[in-house]
Amino acid sequence: MEIREYKTYNEQEILRLYASVGWTAYTVHPEVLRKGFENSMLTLAAYKGDQLLGIIRTVGDGATIVFVQDILVFPEHQRKGVGSALLQAILDRYCHVRQIELTTENTQKTIAFYKSMGFKEMSETGCCGFMKV
Repeated sequence: MEIREYKTYNEQEILRLYASVGWTAYTVHPEVLRKGFENSMLTLAAYKGDQLLGIIRTVGDGATIVFVQDILVFPEHQRKGVGSALLQAILDRYCHVRQIELTTENTQKTIAFYKSMGFKEMSETGCCGFMKV
Protein backbone atom coordinates (compact mmCIF):
# COMPACT_ATOMS: atom_id res chain seq x y z
CA MET A 1 0.00 0.00 0.00
CA GLU A 2 1.21 3.48 -0.86
CA ILE A 3 -0.06 6.76 0.60
CA ARG A 4 0.24 9.73 -1.73
CA GLU A 5 -1.39 13.07 -2.37
CA TYR A 6 -4.67 12.87 -4.26
CA LYS A 7 -4.09 15.53 -6.91
CA THR A 8 -6.30 14.62 -9.88
CA TYR A 9 -9.97 14.47 -8.98
CA ASN A 10 -11.63 11.44 -10.54
CA GLU A 11 -15.33 12.00 -10.03
CA GLN A 12 -16.34 8.45 -10.93
CA GLU A 13 -14.03 6.79 -8.39
CA ILE A 14 -14.80 9.35 -5.67
CA LEU A 15 -18.57 8.97 -6.11
CA ARG A 16 -18.15 5.18 -6.04
CA LEU A 17 -16.11 5.44 -2.82
CA TYR A 18 -18.62 7.70 -1.06
CA ALA A 19 -21.57 5.56 -2.21
CA SER A 20 -19.82 2.37 -1.07
CA VAL A 21 -19.80 3.58 2.55
CA GLY A 22 -23.32 5.03 2.38
CA TRP A 23 -22.37 8.70 2.33
CA THR A 24 -25.06 9.51 -0.22
CA ALA A 25 -25.62 13.05 1.08
CA TYR A 26 -22.35 13.82 -0.73
CA THR A 27 -23.17 11.94 -3.93
CA VAL A 28 -26.51 13.68 -4.53
CA HIS A 29 -24.67 16.87 -5.52
CA PRO A 30 -21.43 15.76 -7.18
CA GLU A 31 -20.56 19.33 -8.16
CA VAL A 32 -20.56 20.35 -4.48
CA LEU A 33 -18.35 17.40 -3.56
CA ARG A 34 -15.93 18.34 -6.33
CA LYS A 35 -15.80 21.92 -5.00
CA GLY A 36 -15.12 20.55 -1.52
CA PHE A 37 -12.15 18.60 -2.85
CA GLU A 38 -10.87 21.63 -4.77
CA ASN A 39 -11.02 23.77 -1.61
CA SER A 40 -9.48 21.17 0.71
CA MET A 41 -6.18 21.83 2.41
CA LEU A 42 -4.81 18.36 1.72
CA THR A 43 -6.24 15.09 0.44
CA LEU A 44 -4.25 11.90 0.67
CA ALA A 45 -5.12 8.57 -0.92
CA ALA A 46 -4.13 4.99 -0.24
CA TYR A 47 -3.38 2.92 -3.34
CA LYS A 48 -2.46 -0.64 -4.12
CA GLY A 49 -0.89 -0.19 -7.52
CA ASP A 50 -3.38 2.03 -9.36
CA GLN A 51 -6.35 0.85 -7.28
CA LEU A 52 -7.78 3.43 -4.88
CA LEU A 53 -8.35 1.92 -1.43
CA GLY A 54 -9.43 5.03 0.47
CA ILE A 55 -8.92 8.75 1.04
CA ILE A 56 -8.54 11.26 3.84
CA ARG A 57 -9.46 14.91 3.24
CA THR A 58 -8.51 17.82 5.49
CA VAL A 59 -9.50 21.45 5.81
CA GLY A 60 -8.04 24.16 8.01
CA ASP A 61 -5.03 26.44 8.09
CA GLY A 62 -2.34 23.81 8.69
CA ALA A 63 -0.75 25.90 11.43
CA THR A 64 -3.23 26.14 14.31
CA ILE A 65 -5.98 23.74 13.26
CA VAL A 66 -6.51 20.80 10.95
CA PHE A 67 -9.95 19.29 10.59
CA VAL A 68 -10.27 15.80 9.17
CA GLN A 69 -13.31 16.33 7.00
CA ASP A 70 -13.51 12.87 5.44
CA ILE A 71 -11.83 9.53 5.88
CA LEU A 72 -13.27 6.75 3.76
CA VAL A 73 -12.08 3.28 2.87
CA PHE A 74 -13.82 0.95 0.46
CA PRO A 75 -15.65 -1.68 2.58
CA GLU A 76 -13.64 -4.58 1.12
CA HIS A 77 -10.43 -2.88 2.33
CA GLN A 78 -11.62 -1.87 5.80
CA ARG A 79 -9.99 -3.35 8.90
CA LYS A 80 -6.75 -3.92 6.99
CA GLY A 81 -4.83 -0.85 8.20
CA VAL A 82 -5.78 1.50 5.37
CA GLY A 83 -7.67 4.01 7.52
CA SER A 84 -4.97 3.89 10.19
CA ALA A 85 -2.26 4.53 7.60
CA LEU A 86 -4.16 7.47 6.11
CA LEU A 87 -4.83 9.05 9.49
CA GLN A 88 -1.25 8.46 10.67
CA ALA A 89 0.03 10.19 7.53
CA ILE A 90 -2.01 13.27 8.46
CA LEU A 91 -0.87 13.13 12.10
CA ASP A 92 2.75 12.90 10.95
CA ARG A 93 2.39 15.71 8.41
CA TYR A 94 0.74 18.05 10.93
CA CYS A 95 2.50 16.96 14.14
CA HIS A 96 3.25 20.65 14.90
CA VAL A 97 -0.45 21.62 14.89
CA ARG A 98 -2.06 21.90 18.31
CA GLN A 99 -5.61 21.01 17.27
CA ILE A 100 -6.40 18.13 14.94
CA GLU A 101 -10.13 17.58 15.07
CA LEU A 102 -12.80 15.47 13.45
CA THR A 103 -16.45 14.60 13.76
CA THR A 104 -17.63 11.02 13.39
CA GLU A 105 -20.53 8.67 13.88
CA ASN A 106 -21.27 7.86 17.50
CA THR A 107 -20.64 4.12 17.29
CA GLN A 108 -18.40 1.90 19.38
CA LYS A 109 -16.46 0.97 16.24
CA THR A 110 -15.60 4.55 15.26
CA ILE A 111 -14.96 5.68 18.83
CA ALA A 112 -12.60 2.74 19.41
CA PHE A 113 -10.77 3.46 16.13
CA TYR A 114 -10.13 7.14 16.86
CA LYS A 115 -9.17 6.49 20.48
CA SER A 116 -6.68 3.87 19.25
CA MET A 117 -5.14 6.63 17.11
CA GLY A 118 -4.70 8.92 20.13
CA PHE A 119 -7.83 11.06 19.81
CA LYS A 120 -9.97 11.99 22.81
CA GLU A 121 -13.60 12.93 22.93
CA MET A 122 -13.92 16.70 23.29
CA SER A 123 -15.59 16.28 26.68
CA GLU A 124 -12.42 14.56 27.94
CA THR A 125 -10.42 17.73 27.23
CA GLY A 126 -12.81 20.16 28.93
CA CYS A 127 -14.34 21.18 25.60
CA CYS A 128 -17.58 20.58 23.82
CA GLY A 129 -18.43 20.75 20.15
CA PHE A 130 -21.31 22.36 18.31
CA MET A 131 -22.64 21.82 14.83
CA LYS A 132 -25.26 23.59 12.76
CA VAL A 133 -26.82 21.33 10.15
